Amino acid sequence: MRIQLKTLGCRLNEAELETWARDFKAKGHDLVDASETADLVVFNSCAVTQDAVRKSRHQVRKAARENPGAKIVLAGCYASLNPSEAESLGVDLVITNQEKQHLVEITSQVLNLKNMPSSATLPGESALFKLGRHRAFIKVQDGCRYRCTYCIVTVARGEERSRPAHAVVEEINQLHAEGIQEAVLTGVHLGGYGSDAKSSLTRLIERVLEGTKIPRIRLGSLEPWDIGDDFIELFQHPRLMPHLHLPVQSGSDTVLRRMARRGREADYRDLVKRLRHQIPGINITTDLIVGFPGESDVEWNETLQFVKDMRFGDLHIFTFSPRPGTLAAGMKDPVPGPVKKERSLTLHAVAATQKRETLAREIGGYQPVLFEGVRRDGDKTLLQGYTPNYLKVTIEPRGQDPASLSFQILPTLLSALDEREQGLLGTLSAATSTNQG
Repeated sequence: MRIQLKTLGCRLNEAELETWARDFKAKGHDLVDASETADLVVFNSCAVTQDAVRKSRHQVRKAARENPGAKIVLAGCYASLNPSEAESLGVDLVITNQEKQHLVEITSQVLNLKNMPSSATLPGESALFKLGRHRAFIKVQDGCRYRCTYCIVTVARGEERSRPAHAVVEEINQLHAEGIQEAVLTGVHLGGYGSDAKSSLTRLIERVLEGTKIPRIRLGSLEPWDIGDDFIELFQHPRLMPHLHLPVQSGSDTVLRRMARRGREADYRDLVKRLRHQIPGINITTDLIVGFPGESDVEWNETLQFVKDMRFGDLHIFTFSPRPGTLAAGMKDPVPGPVKKERSLTLHAVAATQKRETLAREIGGYQPVLFEGVRRDGDKTLLQGYTPNYLKVTIEPRGQDPASLSFQILPTLLSALDEREQGLLGTLSAATSTNQG
């Protein structure tokens, strides 16, 4: 069978997609890039916002139009929260979050997929490369015990469940053997890892550092209140990448209380100060929600000043939209649409300035860059990758085959801003054989 895998939303969705890719390949199926050539399309949906729900429905309908003869499997948060509506889209199979760890098995049985072991993945060949992905997202945890008033994902994902540490280590070692150079640990509430197993995220990372040799270990989104001193000390290890995405959601304490967030603005400031003091070069990025119900001018200005003070490396900005099933959906004093739009535009402008400043501070220095892919720019072939602190770098490898440099970690001089890619331009140092993170 020719199978196309598609996803929308968070890194956890990416991690699940990659697991399915490996499992389908192991059963002898081929992965394809286009819906038109697929016998089966598997879509991992998202429901974090109403826009994500709309995009999920659109993607399913688009796949059906492009290839009416293909079977379609719909999984993920949208499918879990709205199973009847998902079935009405004309898909062949709906798989909820509670079932998705067995998606390949269920799909094979229900849709009677033919296995062709002769074309199964060869040893040493990663299914991720077939997906055009060069870092691996490793799902280590699912579910969340907290109930932020705006969040529907905790409803869709259920209670916290941690994956055994030995299974995480084994998966990373397998991927490293297949050529993957970076593993990203992900979860719905990543910092809650081990809450159901008398363990912790700190201990998991220690196990990964002890049991693997993959050059780079990166972390997905972390709640700031989950970070303690023992966790910060882990970054003394050079294989743990100095980038943390710490969602704050608002810089106003009164808004944070309405959101049922555990931390306060001053707590976040103190944490970032400690991180920057103890981890040189760390890049701190965050999430912010604009226009939460009741957000007054005073509260908005508190958030705006907070963001200006924090000097984030990047911001993910979400305009609040009510999600049925959450407490925030019934809150009074909704912020008018035009006000939300104006505040969002203002925050995007601040974010762009801060990102540019973050990039500019790197110019003139050397960083080990993991190069991941080639892109064309007119008659030029360019190579792109990321620094340890997750800044995009583009080089033009004159006199060298770009494909031969992919998946390598190479010392790179960061020479100028790359306005087009919102990153940096660089040149390789003389020693291109170095392969350390």
